[in-house]
Amino acid sequence: MPRKDPLAAYKQKRNFAVTPEPADGGAQSQALQYVIQKHWASRLHYDLRLELDGTMKSWAVPKGPSYDPADKRMAVQVEDHPISYNQFEGQIPPRQYGAGRVIIWDRGYWVPQGNPREDYRKGKLKFEIHGHKLHGHWTLVRMHGRDDDKQPPWLLIKERDGLERAAEEFNVVDEMPDSVADQPPVAPPARAFAQRAGPAQIQPPTAAAVPWTSAPTAPLPDQLSPQLATLVDGPPADLSQWLWELKFDGYRMLARVQRGKARLYTRNGNDWTSRMPALAQALAALPLSSAWIDGEVLVLDAQGVPDFQALQNAFDGRSTDALVFYAFDLPFAHGRDLRQLPLAERRALLRSVLQPASSDRVRFSEDFEARPADLVASACRLGFEGVIGKRKDSVYASRRSTDWIKLKCSHRQEFVIGGYTDPQGSRTGIGSLLLGVHDEGGALRYAGNVGTGFSERVLADLARRLGALRTQDSPFAQPRSIPRKVHWVRPTLVAEVSFAEWTKEGKVRHAVFRGLRDDKPAAAIVHEEPAHLQGAAPSRAARVGGLQVTSPARVVDPSTGFTKLDLVRYYATVAPLMLPHLQGRPVSLLRAPQGLEGELFFQKHLDTGALDGVSALSPDLDPGHPPLLEVATAQGLLSAAQMNTVEFHTWNARKDRIERPNRITFDLDPGEGVRWAHVQEGAALVRLMLTELGLPSFLKTSGGKGLHVVVPIKRLHGWDAVKDFSQAVVQHLARTLPQRFVAKSGPRNRVGKIFVDYLRNGFGATTACAWTARARPGMGVSVPVAWQELDALTGGAHWTVQTVGRRLKTGNGPWSGYDEAAVSIGPAIKALGEKRHL
Repeated sequence: MPRKDPLAAYKQKRNFAVTPEPADGGAQSQALQYVIQKHWASRLHYDLRLELDGTMKSWAVPKGPSYDPADKRMAVQVEDHPISYNQFEGQIPPRQYGAGRVIIWDRGYWVPQGNPREDYRKGKLKFEIHGHKLHGHWTLVRMHGRDDDKQPPWLLIKERDGLERAAEEFNVVDEMPDSVADQPPVAPPARAFAQRAGPAQIQPPTAAAVPWTSAPTAPLPDQLSPQLATLVDGPPADLSQWLWELKFDGYRMLARVQRGKARLYTRNGNDWTSRMPALAQALAALPLSSAWIDGEVLVLDAQGVPDFQALQNAFDGRSTDALVFYAFDLPFAHGRDLRQLPLAERRALLRSVLQPASSDRVRFSEDFEARPADLVASACRLGFEGVIGKRKDSVYASRRSTDWIKLKCSHRQEFVIGGYTDPQGSRTGIGSLLLGVHDEGGALRYAGNVGTGFSERVLADLARRLGALRTQDSPFAQPRSIPRKVHWVRPTLVAEVSFAEWTKEGKVRHAVFRGLRDDKPAAAIVHEEPAHLQGAAPSRAARVGGLQVTSPARVVDPSTGFTKLDLVRYYATVAPLMLPHLQGRPVSLLRAPQGLEGELFFQKHLDTGALDGVSALSPDLDPGHPPLLEVATAQGLLSAAQMNTVEFHTWNARKDRIERPNRITFDLDPGEGVRWAHVQEGAALVRLMLTELGLPSFLKTSGGKGLHVVVPIKRLHGWDAVKDFSQAVVQHLARTLPQRFVAKSGPRNRVGKIFVDYLRNGFGATTACAWTARARPGMGVSVPVAWQELDALTGGAHWTVQTVGRRLKTGNGPWSGYDEAAVSIGPAIKALGEKRHL
């Protein structure tokens, strides 16, 4: 009896003389292939496909995958597709099955966690994904029905494996919307040597499967110095020769295992075994007769992100039971010296040792093959320090080497503490730390101060430690620009500090204390300058919505690692929501060519050349100046973002009647010391007053510190009348509730109070547009909200470019009926006049 064609249903539904989809074929590889295609059919959905038995088992996932285990995403099984479909990206013609655009949203390999055929038949398939965007452990569970039903519903669920993310913080389909077709392919994972002769052969590699036995036998050395990575200013040119790992925020540690016992050593050879007994026990239980294992010790927070402060707390006398050892290299094992083997082979052996052990305390540091710029940005968003790149064929060398390189999210390094200042005001313990680095001759050079980033407990601990180290003499050579009234200390303590940049004078700007480093000697601390790799890859362009994005890896916000490409993608995503707030209005652009920490400037006239989708308005609107701007299309948003625009600000009038505003904006700007609850209360009071005056009001977050209350009005009054009315409203609020409101601008006038900024209502004044990102650390977003949501807001930047994903589904809904609500302010002007004379 002939074997039934598994692609019969697929072929029956398609006319291959019309559709560009493949009819059959596709090469099998050494590992099982995986792909997700983003499909704009009658409704946007995501097609998940897993290779099994010569075809791609396929599921339509309407909402796409989620990194949140609480999101159990519906996945409707559809007909099997050919393996060649993994390469398909294009347009399925109208009147064909599945008509619409298809892109390769993610692809790579999947590793079954059991017998895939049996698990698939039973309806519970557990697997690990190695893709560009999806990683870690996932589960497909059939909800009901049999495996031979035509379209049985399944659930796609992210497992808790340290890579999960809360949906309100990260939505992978919104944050990473584009195709990966032009990205370098993901390498097959070492444990995915999938033989298709039978399920019993789909196994992770054993130690014997790795060619490590060619390494020479050697006694296990008593000590081992680690290989160190070189900080570089850009990725290498040939990415195919490199693998990439996350840069952990922890303590570098080497484990020596012999005869069922393990000892743990810091990078400078200190034995810390007694400080981590549980980790030592877990390492000793590994199936190794002898070994040196290189890795990092850290503590993970609830989201699986390294928490350096929690790590310090653990070593400062609290429990170390939460410590995790992430292993990334194996220089010695089973009586053999593996250091001359290629890195890829050493890691394959390490993986085979750790995989069956499956200890939560000892984990393998996974590697990823993707563009480093994407990895760095993703690592920064997740809260990691950056990424480490390693040559696949490199040997293990106990020194700093360019075979291992590091790309960081922001400036961050260790400094020697040479002194401290007294606390001021309410501060206790110390004021700031004086930092130093050693020069080439070994002299300690002053490198500036750090006075932020301390908790009360850390301040008390530092005061105690530094008090015991006080000395009469300065440890700095040729001290210059050092503050007066300094207490000198012996230069033995090492602090880790993040900062914005090095000044020309060799000092750090905007420094933030991250913690003390007990694992690094003070004598080894130098000014860490990024090297330039020979033949480093130039910054490559990327494409979003047909627009070529230059310098896509340039970091816009160092606090999050958010890049220029991320910003363009954000505006591509929010364009449908943002355009109704932009169209017809003159707009000013706030540009940041060097990122948020560089110079920012406003552009309100079209005087820098043409931008696709950005229109020049009539010169009559602003006589005597170059034409004002209008962002008329989604392409205009992208073009402006390509020109380093971060913020979009709009006028209160439209171009067709520029002399008559059609809205009033009240910007609640809290002064120093104002609690957020008072800002919320202030917004409610503004709304109450406007309601008493017969005016509708709509609310949005500012994306910064405050809130915006917007009143739609009919175009019956000129600028002066509208501005005067808005000023009268604010003055009435300040007179009625002086403990909350102030009618004068300026920081001194606003201390402890809210200035309701009416100046936004003058001719030529602008306000941050709904859905614009803000040029502040964290990059908040101005989002329309319903008044019922006011109490739930946590700040003016309640949503940021990284967390706004889920809110996009709500969109402009809270402002439904805005245009229809417009009224004349004539009666309100009269009513307010009567109130003022009471």
